[in-house]
Amino acid sequence: MQTDGLKVDQDQFKIRHMEGEPTPLEADAKRVDTPRPARYPNWAALRWLFLFRLIVLIGLILDFSPRNQGASILQPDPQWAWNILVAYAILVLLSGLGLSVRRPQPASQVQIAVFTDIIVFTLLMHAGGGISSGLGTLLAVAVATGSLLLEGRLSLLFAALASISVITQQLYALLAETGQNISFTHAGLLGLLFFAVALLAHLLYRRVRSAEDLAARRQVDLDDLSKLNEFIIQSINTGILVADGDRRLRLMNQAARELLGVRSFKSGVTLRKLAPELCDWLASQIRSNSLREGALRIGSREIAASVKLLGDSRVNGVILYLRDSEEAAREAQQDKLASLGTLTASIAHNIRNPLSAITHASQLLAEDPDLSSDNLHLTEIIRRNGARIEETVHSVLQLSRRKESQPSPILLNAWLADFVAEFREHHDLDEEALELVSTADPIEIEADPRHVQQIIANLGENALIHGHLEGQPTRLQIRLLPADRQGNASIEIRDAGPGIDAVTAPEIFNPFFTTRTQGTGLGLYIARELAESNGIRLEHHPVNPHGSCFRLTFRPT
Repeated sequence: MQTDGLKVDQDQFKIRHMEGEPTPLEADAKRVDTPRPARYPNWAALRWLFLFRLIVLIGLILDFSPRNQGASILQPDPQWAWNILVAYAILVLLSGLGLSVRRPQPASQVQIAVFTDIIVFTLLMHAGGGISSGLGTLLAVAVATGSLLLEGRLSLLFAALASISVITQQLYALLAETGQNISFTHAGLLGLLFFAVALLAHLLYRRVRSAEDLAARRQVDLDDLSKLNEFIIQSINTGILVADGDRRLRLMNQAARELLGVRSFKSGVTLRKLAPELCDWLASQIRSNSLREGALRIGSREIAASVKLLGDSRVNGVILYLRDSEEAAREAQQDKLASLGTLTASIAHNIRNPLSAITHASQLLAEDPDLSSDNLHLTEIIRRNGARIEETVHSVLQLSRRKESQPSPILLNAWLADFVAEFREHHDLDEEALELVSTADPIEIEADPRHVQQIIANLGENALIHGHLEGQPTRLQIRLLPADRQGNASIEIRDAGPGIDAVTAPEIFNPFFTTRTQGTGLGLYIARELAESNGIRLEHHPVNPHGSCFRLTFRPT
């Protein structure tokens, strides 16, 4: 799995925490109560209230229509009822105008609408024949509407106002002797109905609101899980593609885009348009009913692909897993080398003690004055080969005991000058044999100084051995190059030797590869391993007409 993205996120996490900004975890904790559903009343609810009142108005107009006088139960004073309906229609239209300009605030508009409805429905009830007309139920609807839209606030006030309106209408009918049926019992029951409706509407609102809050919190959890899944999928180095039954891509992570050479991805594009070779391979897998991992070449890359069906049917969606075959081979090789390194370190440790005894015994034997010249030559062979084995053991143990990188700032100009001076003194070189070419601009990098010293020392010693033509003096050059446009500084170690042929060049960084009979083949391998552990790129470049150049490229700080 790639860890660069995770490391960047961890660094950003620390920076935000140091600067006093909320970390992602703290932001999520604060966000738990934030994404609540919209409070009532809102403008959307007011639009529905306006539509409801408009429908009620149309129904009342139809019921009080002159054509419906014979069948209507609403009798005694239709002219008064029409005057009330005209005024009510004007008020409803004015509420629609207030809704369009969003003045006044939603809560005020709901209160005005409920108070208006209670007064208008009471007057219509009186015009329609009193409490026996059945229009009192419209007052219950107005009370319920106000209780729901105002989140239970003023619900008891609406119920009390509606009850007082009904009782007042009954008192007026009794005192004015309008001839309507008077029933204070009916009026009292309507009042109880209004209060019951207000309380039930309030309880219903609380239940609905609780369900909405729970749904909002669940949605936050789902969104967070979705983002986490997407982050994980985008971070892993295995290419992942998800296609539906029509082979239209629904998901493609960054690794898949790099493997297929796709710069941008748009959901819904066909697999055949992006990667026809992969589409043909998938079709052959489904036809053969094998669904085994296979290898195919896309462009210049050899890709290992496997498929997983999303369902039992062959026409369902699929998940495709892609991996660079060369990368997989390198990982397998690294695993083998890690196991081999552990084994060789154990072997080297066990060889060292008996090797020391053999070397010491040969030295004691060589001190015997009666030893013949031939036997003395044999002891010299034992000593020389023992030293060679000791060098190999030392290199293996050095590799297995390598410490983790501890980066620190390095001013390359001064550091490199000190290193070259020490290297010249250690190997008895003059300024002509080892030349330092440095830029005047100060260059600072972030790396482990011990590792950088060992890398350049290994490369320099390798150049001393291989980097000169027969019969000519050694000429080495260490160059500090200025930073490029991306801010990458470079150090080059050049020699004037015969160079490395194109066949041998790809193998020089492999462990135990050497062209010298007495070499261990671990110098360049250790240099490459140390460079990678510090984020340094180590490359070999041929030099014309002859010679070699090893370049260390440092990432910007």
